[in-house]
Formats: sequence, structure tokens, C-alpha cells
Amino acid sequence: MTAPLLEVRDLTKAFPIVRGGAIRRTVGALTAVDGVSLAIAEGETLGLVGESGCGKSTLARCILRLVEPTSGRITLAGRDVLGCDRTELRRLRRHMQIVSQDPYGSLDPRMSVQQLIAEPLQVHGLAGDRHGRRRRVAELLSMVGLSREHAARHPRAFSGGQRQRIGIARALATEPRLLILDEPVSALDVSTRSQILTLLEALQARLGLSYLFVAHDLSLVRSISHRVAVMYLGRIVETAARERLFDSPQHPYTQALLSAIPVPDPIRERRRRRILLRGEAQTRATTPGCRFAPRCFRARDRCVEHDPTLDELAMSGHLAACFFPTCDVVDEEVS
Repeated sequence: MTAPLLEVRDLTKAFPIVRGGAIRRTVGALTAVDGVSLAIAEGETLGLVGESGCGKSTLARCILRLVEPTSGRITLAGRDVLGCDRTELRRLRRHMQIVSQDPYGSLDPRMSVQQLIAEPLQVHGLAGDRHGRRRRVAELLSMVGLSREHAARHPRAFSGGQRQRIGIARALATEPRLLILDEPVSALDVSTRSQILTLLEALQARLGLSYLFVAHDLSLVRSISHRVAVMYLGRIVETAARERLFDSPQHPYTQALLSAIPVPDPIRERRRRRILLRGEAQTRATTPGCRFAPRCFRARDRCVEHDPTLDELAMSGHLAACFFPTCDVVDEEVS
């Protein structure tokens, strides 16, 4: 089998909890990412979903080393990301870029579009002299559906969708192999979301890009992803090919998420089975066993006492961290 482009093994990130006034002391740690393993192949999109606060964005930033992981291993095209010094990391980052959630806050308002997109070209020594950089910026703007005339303007002159296109153009400037898309359309209206998703799919087909698509909207993830990983309280609890996960979810948390997706048919929507979870979303595990057990509708004594591992089920490539997986259909109608 071909080796994956990105491979993450047992990645953990713990943030210290510091208290005190003049004398500050560490009283504990908040584990935002807890032993996560995943892989992304060349030209593949892995959708990463879960509730707000589950660690999705922290995981994405750990992969880029924008946040330093506590432990684990990350390889990009066989190169050890965590073993790189600052010089090596700068060279490696040319091949992995991020598109942020906020198209308004991710662009420096003092810089023109030309300067914003040309900056990574200068940092990595690409596109030669000033004239070469201008030509390359014009090519990148055309690639994302903007014109070369936009290069002289500043971000304030653009709509949210146009700003996100500029952010994508800037990310593509270094000719990366992996794009981490951190909620890239959550701040946009519905019609603009569709346009940006269509653009991302076209760019992937044209350039052979790999995507880690971070989102909480499952309908978006289903439309763009090849595989999906579901995250809960810092851990991956289920992963499978897109259609297999949506058609046959095995983990109760995945089933609860899917049951909340609205159905266009009002009759079917009224009759479908909804799964309501107990309690509120937490920020950390509160049980030595399965961290989902306090909210799970199928929890048993074993779930409270022991922590399940992410294991492959009878279906090839489908993994779930659950002692009692099921093949129940989520939108089964109630009698």
C-alpha cells in the first residue's frame, strides 16, 4: 500500500492549569488532544467533526506546530515534523498550509492583496524577483476566481467570500501538498459556502491537494470528504469512509450527531427517531472509563470502569471506540 501523505500517531496536547496571584503555580493540566492517530492519503479529504471544544482546532494547529504537541509523532511525506529544528520546519511548512475560519481576522488590513499573497513567496524564496511575484499573484487570484485588478486593493474592499478566496490563494502560494481547512466556511452565508466548497473541490482535482477539513456541520463534511473522523473530548471515537459512516454509524455519539441533521422532507422529519444526550457537553473526561459514558444512552458498567480503544470493526476500514457498537440506522422511524 502507498504510504499516507500525513500520518499522526498518539498525538497529545496538554495545557497547564495555572493559578495564583504573585506566585503562580501549576495545579493540573487540561488535555485538549489525547492520543489521536490519523492518516491522510495523497489527494484525499479527511473530515474532522465534533462539538465545539472537543479539540479539533488544537489538533489542526498541533499538526502544523503552531501549537507544540506534548507528545506523539507527526510525519509529512515521510519527514518527521516534530523532529525538525526551526530552519527545517520553515522549509517543511511550505508543503502544509492552513485556511482559517475567520476571513475578516486572518488578513492584515494594512496590507494589499498583492502584499498578502506575495509574502509567502518571499519567505520561501519562490517566484524570483518582484515582476515574477506579480505574475504569480495574478495566477493565484485567477485560480480562486478573482482578477489581477483585485491585487491593488485592501481586504476591507472585499466581501467575506472574496476574503476567503484571498486566504486560499495565499495558502496555495507555496504550492503545498496539504491544506488544513479550519472551519473555512462557517462564517459565510449559505450560497457563498457552496461556492467556496466547489472551489476547494476544483482545486483539489486540479492540484492533487490533500485536505484536513475541520467542521462541526455534518452536511458540509458529507459533501466534501472522502473519509470522516469523529472527535469527542480530545479523542477520535469513530472513523470510516464517508458513506459507510453516514449510512451505518457505530458509535452512539456519532449516531446522536447524525440524528440532529435536519431532513428536508417535513413528514420524514417529524417521524424520524431523535437521540437526545444526557447532561451538557464537558471540557474534560470525568470518568476513568469511556469519556462519553456520562451522556451515553447505551452505557453499562463496563463503560464506566474501562476505556475502550479505537478498534477496527467487522467492516474493513471502519473503526470505533465503543464496547457495544451497533448497526442501527439513525433515522429509523418511530412507531
